[in-house]
Amino acid sequence: MNTHQQITIDQFTRQAAPFSQSPGHTNEESLRLLIELAELSGEDTVLDVACGTGMVACAFAEIAAHVTGIDLTPAMLEQARLLAERRGLTNLSWRQGDIETLPFSDDSFSVVLSRYAVHHFLHPDVVLPEMTRVCRPGGRVLIADGCPTLEKADAYNHFEKLFDPSHHRALTLDELLSLAREAGLQNVRVAHYKMEMELERHLGYAVPNPGDDEKLRQMLREDIGVDRLGVGAHWRGDEIHYAYPVAVIVAEKAG
Repeated sequence: MNTHQQITIDQFTRQAAPFSQSPGHTNEESLRLLIELAELSGEDTVLDVACGTGMVACAFAEIAAHVTGIDLTPAMLEQARLLAERRGLTNLSWRQGDIETLPFSDDSFSVVLSRYAVHHFLHPDVVLPEMTRVCRPGGRVLIADGCPTLEKADAYNHFEKLFDPSHHRALTLDELLSLAREAGLQNVRVAHYKMEMELERHLGYAVPNPGDDEKLRQMLREDIGVDRLGVGAHWRGDEIHYAYPVAVIVAEKAG
């Protein structure tokens, strides 16, 4: 296991329970959008890569024939199992493992997706071809993640690294599209939405390094009306709100 994987497991073990309550991750409207973009049906078998606490997997399982979630962090998978039990869902299975070498045969799933995780990947150029490999010909591959513009990417990534030391790098839309092409995907579609956050609530489930919470407060205060970070920080009463710019790409594996 490499150092980045160890940091990721440590971060998400500590975040697992509060993470499942994050309004940005549980937002029903964004989940419905992903289901719509995936053209999900009752015939589909789905793989959720870096599934975390299972929010996307459980939402897809309400419609799909079966959903498998895979994640590096056992504590996240335990939260996912609990969520599925609370919702009475039995058409899910969970795997702990390395997403750079997915433990599934070629052409195993009709939909393969990953939400809010690519910025953690050391080698997205390895993960996306793996996602494509396990997708059936004619199936769909979907990625949703925070996606800064090129001119704001460095500031955005610095901001995110303070929130979460396991953050590696958020990709621009052009980079995501290039990865999709290199993986051999076709008929690419793109959608956008914003993931709204309130600073103090976000800090309540994030695990920044000691002292970085105040750096984040100062950074957002100074960015109000400036937007160097690309998150549109603003006051709402006495609260600081902002929004991650999320891009979704959906593409097909060649038949």
